[in-house]
Amino acid sequence: MPYFTSSWSFFEKLAGYDLHLAALVKIWLLAFAATVILCFLVGEITRNYSQTDKLWSLMPLIYGWASVGYYPSSPRLWLMAILLTVWGLRLSYNFYRKGGYNIIPWRGEEDYRWKVMREHPKLKGRLSFGLFNLLFISFYQHFLILLFSSPMLMAAKHHNTGLSFIDIMTACLILFFIAVETIADNQQFRFQRMKREPGKKDSLYAESLREGFLKEGLWRYMRHPNFAAEQGIWISFYFFGVAAAGKWINWTLAGTVLLVLLFRGSTQLTEKISSSKYPGYAAYKRRVPKFLPRLFRKEEVNEQIA
Repeated sequence: MPYFTSSWSFFEKLAGYDLHLAALVKIWLLAFAATVILCFLVGEITRNYSQTDKLWSLMPLIYGWASVGYYPSSPRLWLMAILLTVWGLRLSYNFYRKGGYNIIPWRGEEDYRWKVMREHPKLKGRLSFGLFNLLFISFYQHFLILLFSSPMLMAAKHHNTGLSFIDIMTACLILFFIAVETIADNQQFRFQRMKREPGKKDSLYAESLREGFLKEGLWRYMRHPNFAAEQGIWISFYFFGVAAAGKWINWTLAGTVLLVLLFRGSTQLTEKISSSKYPGYAAYKRRVPKFLPRLFRKEEVNEQIA
């Protein structure tokens, strides 16, 4: 009994002694803990370590609609949950069409980067990669999802504040970035399908098909337009918390910053793999920025690849 009393006291303190908010925080943390354990165990049993990838687009929806359930009179929470649903369903569909989901939940395509990481000298061996799976793939990534979803908690804490101009602008920015990400993902999916079906001709991606990697469409302006848009979505999402709290800086900024750092690290690994596979990728990297397009493009110079 003392254990449960002290645990509830922890949630009260975490929520600023708002009992209703403390109950919501507890739901979030229970969902977080359950998914960490589930992803770790399924990954270890099946050796498919993309379990967190399957839930990446779904967990914010769970957090979002749980928040609406606790504060159904808040128009800001409704707006945030609806936008999260649009984002999550679109991203889930994109993951599904690439083979990420399977009727048997623990099957489906595994992110090729985990296969590369398993060959890292420090991660070889079941125990070493098992710890990596527990601490990074399962725990840290789910903790990050919780953190970048946390503007919902800020909006819940200040649920009595009405919608403002910041909310409207934030919603418009998120929809814009969702549209950009949709275009980028569609271009990438079409290109990858063309690579798998070499008999088909596509003049739009002719140069990319010769090189082996996508460098046309939005990829002409950024090396990772879909990742840039994803970061834009969550940087924008932070401003819902700003509008709710009335402060430009609050603790939910941590999730946004850590997400940007994650994308920085993951793209370094992705580009290291691409550079080893495609001779022309180094020249592409020198010419095209990673996330932010140049306002004024330099004339492209044909480079001879030795």
